[in-house]
Amino acid sequence: MRICLSYKITLTCLLLATTLSYSYAQDPHFSQFFEAPLLRNPALAGIFTGDYRIQGVYRDQWNSVTDGYRTGSFNGDYKMPVGKGDDFLTIGMQMLFDKAGTVGLTTTELFPALNYHKSLSDERTMYLSLGFMGGWAQKSIDRSKITTNNQFDGNAYNPSLPDGETIATPTVQYLDGSVGMSFNTTFGQDQANSLFVGAAYHHLNRPKNSFYVNSGIELDPKYIFSAGIKFGIDEFSSFIIQADHSKQGTFSETIGGALYSYKLGPDAASSEYSLDLGMFLRLGDALIPVLKLEMPSFSVAISYDINVSELKTASEGAGGVELSLCYIGFLEHNSSKYKVLCPKF
Repeated sequence: MRICLSYKITLTCLLLATTLSYSYAQDPHFSQFFEAPLLRNPALAGIFTGDYRIQGVYRDQWNSVTDGYRTGSFNGDYKMPVGKGDDFLTIGMQMLFDKAGTVGLTTTELFPALNYHKSLSDERTMYLSLGFMGGWAQKSIDRSKITTNNQFDGNAYNPSLPDGETIATPTVQYLDGSVGMSFNTTFGQDQANSLFVGAAYHHLNRPKNSFYVNSGIELDPKYIFSAGIKFGIDEFSSFIIQADHSKQGTFSETIGGALYSYKLGPDAASSEYSLDLGMFLRLGDALIPVLKLEMPSFSVAISYDINVSELKTASEGAGGVELSLCYIGFLEHNSSKYKVLCPKF
């Protein structure tokens, strides 16, 4: 019994330390980062073949061993032609919900986005994009679920004792913003291949979000550098490679990998379905197998984190499962399909 109790205490401490580090040092993130483009860079809004896009990603992590993380992202963007040239303007909305840990640290964000795409070529798809995103955010905790050393009376926990914390408010609200640039183009035979690179600066206003109402505590800026390339192997198959590197305060993260995409059916030219299978790696943390099915206008993907970090023993390798959905469509009126299209990833 003592061994079991000791194991549970050790596991709880390890995961609590990770949760505290997670909430203090970094923003919520996804293993399917490529399915949450506005969280990567507001200048990635509108980079798809279509007029509008609706995406959602849901992540569930560590619930088998503790009160883990539940994170949901929802974004929609609409792209419209500007003037008589090949320029575009994209308007969008990014929404995020995240709940983590025993105390229910909850983050809610509602961020409008705007992105302008400047065409750099009359002969092929080549755009330089500048995007802005910002709006309202809120963080809250469940004060009733906080336990501290002050509440231990000898060897027993006494919830009637004060926790000793001077938390001024369980809910804080603030404004937040980000800016980014991206470059995307097509290349190769029949312009069938595509690539993009981008950089973004998040929390540019360094918002204050302290539960102690401490003016000296503010969100560190976050820098994200992104890149992706899609190239054909033959008429049926292609490779899609994507990677992100982010840095926020003393925390940094690198994630990248590849998807092998194969068109389903006997005729590649008329096939509207493809199956994508791949693997991504978050350095020092997790291996992430991904399975994705692409259909006309609609796609669905599922992934699972296989924990390879120092917590793999305590968590028994348990990671996080993610499910993403995406719908891309065209509008007949003033549609971008009558103009040069952005590449597809």
